[in-house]
Amino acid sequence: MPIEKAVNEARSWGESNLDYIIELIRFMISVVAIWFVWTSFAFATYFIPSESMQPSLEVDDRIVVSKWAYGYSRHSLPLGLGEIVPHSWNARLAWSAPARGDVVVIRDEDQGINLIKRVTGIGGDVIEVRAGRLIINGEMAERDFQQQRRYRQHNGIPSVVMVSAYGETLPSGRDYTIYERSDTLPHDDFGPITVPEGHIFLMGDNRDNSADSRAPNGPGYVPLYRVVGRAETVLFTFKHCEREEGLHCPTGRVWRGL
Repeated sequence: MPIEKAVNEARSWGESNLDYIIELIRFMISVVAIWFVWTSFAFATYFIPSESMQPSLEVDDRIVVSKWAYGYSRHSLPLGLGEIVPHSWNARLAWSAPARGDVVVIRDEDQGINLIKRVTGIGGDVIEVRAGRLIINGEMAERDFQQQRRYRQHNGIPSVVMVSAYGETLPSGRDYTIYERSDTLPHDDFGPITVPEGHIFLMGDNRDNSADSRAPNGPGYVPLYRVVGRAETVLFTFKHCEREEGLHCPTGRVWRGL
């Protein structure tokens, strides 16, 4: 009898734990399914790995990206899963398109990574850069000097660089701040080129430290199906620069529009 009782208790314990494990697996599958749907069709977060969008975005900022802002394509899927979907599925379920001045996340299929840049040209626009000044359809964007800044690079040589901060205003009235190291570097003279229909032209806000559509190794004209979504704001940041005399330490980006 004691042996039989022990066997029954062991069987009961095993069945109870098996039920627990099954319920735990079901719960985890539900969580993953909800996360997958949410990050595919609503919002997702991305971290900033480089300084190409300074001063709007800094290294280690975590941004919120709206997946539904423009519509969906295979690149709306999280974790780069769009890469395994046949490239013949390059259509979009779209109800809007990026506007000049929007900050967007796009999929760079050549490098297999996501990039974040600002839209400076849409289909049909003639884009030109002369001595660092952006020209859209023959109209030069306004540029107002704000101040000189020195900042410590996250990973680069020299470790400290000097830039000029300008307020740039597009012909549409959209404004933001850009950095220029000088107006004579390779990307400061470009074009004119005409952006093909169904594509966008991208530039980083840190104009002389951005491999964007101007660069030979950049993304070039970006087809709309490669747009992942629109960056809305900085959710939080791990950027905690040391306050050094004479060096700029960025603040005030969290929960502000881009």
